[in-house]
Amino acid sequence: MIYKGVEYTVTAVAPGIWKWQFRIGDKVVSGKTEAKLNLLAIRRVQLRIDRELKKVERE
Repeated sequence: MIYKGVEYTVTAVAPGIWKWQFRIGDKVVSGKTEAKLNLLAIRRVQLRIDRELKKVERE
């Protein structure tokens, strides 16, 4: 999936556990989140992408 020009993935690991990953420039960011719904997990990743993009803008 793509959000604001950043390609990311969200994959179910176990019921309610989602693994995610995205890349901004050379930096790869990944992690896990707990959410019952896949749309909630996707939204959390999008918020994380927003934070990382703001961090890059400041630098």
